[in-house]
Amino acid sequence: MQLQLLHTTKTRARFKYISESGFKINPLHLRLLLEVLPSVLEVRINAILQNIIVVFKGDLEELTAQIQSTLEQAKMESQNNKHEESYLALRDEIPSSAEVARAGSALVISPFLRSPKLQLGFSSIASAPLLFSGIKETLANGINSRTLEAMAVAISLYLQDFKTANSTNFMLALGEYIEEMTMYKSDDLLKELAKQKGGEAWVEKVEQGKSILVQVPSEQLKVGDIVVIGAGDTILVDGHITQGEALVNQISMTGEATPMQKKHGDKVLSGTIVQEGKIKVWAESVGEQTAMARIKTYIEETLIQKSSQELNASKMADSLVPITLGLSILSYLFTQDLMRSASVLQADYSCALKLTTPVAFKSAISNAGKEGIIIKGAKSLESLQLSEVFVFDKTGTLTKGDLEVLDVYSFDEEWDKEAVLNLAASIEEHYFHPVAKAVVKAAKEKHFRHFHHDEVTFIVAHGVKSEIGGKCVVIGSRHFLEDDEEISFASYEPRIQKILKSGEMPLFIGYGKKLLGVILLKDTLRENAKDALARLRQNGVKEIIMLTGDTYQKAEQIAKELGIDRYYAELLPTQKAEILDKIMQEGKKVAFVGDGINDAPALIRADVGIGMHKGADIAKASADIVLLRDDIEVVAEARELAVKCLNKVHRGFKIAVSVNSLILILASLGKLSPIQTAFMHNGTTIALLLNALQRIQIKRK
Repeated sequence: MQLQLLHTTKTRARFKYISESGFKINPLHLRLLLEVLPSVLEVRINAILQNIIVVFKGDLEELTAQIQSTLEQAKMESQNNKHEESYLALRDEIPSSAEVARAGSALVISPFLRSPKLQLGFSSIASAPLLFSGIKETLANGINSRTLEAMAVAISLYLQDFKTANSTNFMLALGEYIEEMTMYKSDDLLKELAKQKGGEAWVEKVEQGKSILVQVPSEQLKVGDIVVIGAGDTILVDGHITQGEALVNQISMTGEATPMQKKHGDKVLSGTIVQEGKIKVWAESVGEQTAMARIKTYIEETLIQKSSQELNASKMADSLVPITLGLSILSYLFTQDLMRSASVLQADYSCALKLTTPVAFKSAISNAGKEGIIIKGAKSLESLQLSEVFVFDKTGTLTKGDLEVLDVYSFDEEWDKEAVLNLAASIEEHYFHPVAKAVVKAAKEKHFRHFHHDEVTFIVAHGVKSEIGGKCVVIGSRHFLEDDEEISFASYEPRIQKILKSGEMPLFIGYGKKLLGVILLKDTLRENAKDALARLRQNGVKEIIMLTGDTYQKAEQIAKELGIDRYYAELLPTQKAEILDKIMQEGKKVAFVGDGINDAPALIRADVGIGMHKGADIAKASADIVLLRDDIEVVAEARELAVKCLNKVHRGFKIAVSVNSLILILASLGKLSPIQTAFMHNGTTIALLLNALQRIQIKRK
């Protein structure tokens, strides 16, 4: 990759990058890489001119070296993904209307020129961009739709039918401009989602024993910072409120127009705005790990991924070009009529087939984002529509995930219920896990007394460990305590079985290698879970399956209440992915809905993984679709959106093939002039593009 500095001022520079052997770099991907450079304040890419326009700070030579290095990185990453056909890249600049103006001027002025030579010269100049691009693309990529268009105009110029040549050129230029504007609009919707709100945040720090506020740039925020956010401020981190209350406008992230009241313990997302009040937030995710940054990453994924629908449409369009050319040649051989041959050349499938499908997907993904449904590309949307089986990990999806302590049982006479609860809360208070929050909340309601302890260790999908008074404290599942920590349950078995008859969730506490007690927790079903599952069935889902660690008795009760087809109970976290594999081996397309750390393997293995709003960060990172609203109804909304989007794509495909086939037949029979063919062809393409851009209406309950 070569880089040339074209122009510079004190803070602005324009570079030209030159690709070797026609290699193309995705301009969006390049822009995303350049935006993170420390000296870059603003960047735009003009893919047509291969220009990089940068507003910068610091040394120009250092900036040039950084851009050169970034170009090489972008090239390497593009080469590694060359097997993936990509979307038409995001346009950073509004498409130019210069070609339309040039072609339109020739159409209007040419009839007033009396000399045929002047008309030929004037019309040739106006048509030159089309003719040269036809030659260039033919040499680079072989015969394609651009070749056919250039040939049609060239034939009209050769026959000195300047009206036909200029009319055809004008309609092609106008059609292309409208197509570009439509694509730009669909890209613009995605760019709106991808915008990250930077800025500075107020961070609470302690210096010389005093608490002070320090203004820190968003890129310098760290996990664990206490960020203070007041009315009118944008929240720049993901985290939990440690102090204060506020009315938070979440429309930019969840699509909810009504501001939400947030208080101590509630989670807030980056990109949302405090309308009223003041809060302190403990930063859990900063920078590239925030929800706002993940959306930007997802938008990049959206442009890289391409659905099988798009690949099939593109392949079909390319395969039909030789047929159109062949019919044009046959038409001339049989009739010796070059005008009829030119008419046939205008009847091309490429534009309608290649452009409408990505526009439909981009529009749907953008609309979904505004409703709080973040979809990682067209493949994910297509897989969601094809999934006939939905598998739910019960906790946090079908249930609220807001646990409540029902009762506490002590297995040691020296420890009463309150002491057991306080011990557990002292260890659990360092985590925001639903179990931990429920235990701490229950302890605080009963005059929480803190036990001093050593550092706490969190064991994924098992529990937590620490030490108090030199003795090991272990809190978690029976499997964790009995199998991993070798704590005996034998002498307490009859009592444990009696306690667990209710089917509620147990949390076991071990102290000093002995079973100390058990806390029983309850998780309530979401009020709209049954309606959401019914809505999934209405949109073509054939089977709904539930995975849970609950007892078979409890699982059966929930399955009957919600109308679930199949359930797997008493599962260890590690067994979920194994169960999913078995279901997929039945030859069914599967969507998995989960929210926990231990759901990540299943989210990856499923045909499409859906991460719930309150889910762990690793679950969201593993998912193909992330929900930003804590509502199971959103799962049904996402499915409905996918079904309607694919229906629109299929409908557009059929119309494009049918109409263009009709145009081709009529042109071959001499029933259409080149002007009429161009008008009908471009009109159909534009109508299909505008339809693809239309917002898909989803019922929100």
